[in-house]
Amino acid sequence: MHKISTDTLFIGRKLIYVPICHSTNDIALDLLHQKTPEEGTTVITDHQTAGRGQRGNSWYSEPSKNLMFSLILYPKFLPLQQQYFLNIFISLAICDTLSQWIGSGLKIKWPNDIYFLDRKIGGILTENSIKNNALEYSIIGIGLNINQTNGLPEGASSLGNITGSELNLSELFNNLVVHIEKRYLELRAQKFDHLRAQYLNNLYWYQEEHVFSNGNYFKGIILGVDSGGRLMIETQGTVKSFDIKEIKFIN
Repeated sequence: MHKISTDTLFIGRKLIYVPICHSTNDIALDLLHQKTPEEGTTVITDHQTAGRGQRGNSWYSEPSKNLMFSLILYPKFLPLQQQYFLNIFISLAICDTLSQWIGSGLKIKWPNDIYFLDRKIGGILTENSIKNNALEYSIIGIGLNINQTNGLPEGASSLGNITGSELNLSELFNNLVVHIEKRYLELRAQKFDHLRAQYLNNLYWYQEEHVFSNGNYFKGIILGVDSGGRLMIETQGTVKSFDIKEIKFIN
């Protein structure tokens, strides 16, 4: 992975390879505390021993089998109330890429998991810094199950399991950063309606009735995501918005 070259203008052009680390997000944060890395700087590893997900979940990955990296961005152009678009653009870029290998069936499970059918194949952890009421920087951590076929958590899968073959990690990474850059430039151009429409088109359980829990089980229909990034669900004729710790998907 340390010999990757990218076909981009700035995303992934500055590549920092570490064979093993606790968390690529932590390394990216250390870099930001030491200096101002150029935008698009990417920290990538073969083995992450303490990867983090949302809700404080851990992310286990078999060494040298998957893609694990963190991207440093400076989205100061993005209004604070639009910061959830960082999740939107990056999840769309991942779907753009993986669909070339596995076709249809890819979905974005709110807030930031990537699913194939009903199985998780990837996750995103976005950590933003706000200064003077504006976005200072963002670290976007991405973990994708690629060639790992054993030891996956319950409910998870990988591209290897789906396709029945082993993929070239360098080729897939290069393809991914090309799509990340394309989607990020759309975000810079403030194509919010375009990005939101495509996000909803790829949203898991969108406009379907399912069972959720907020401490109590209830049936509802996902209508989208509000301006604060909360999940909007219609239940019993009322639309309610839920934050990440306030709602669970049941069936």
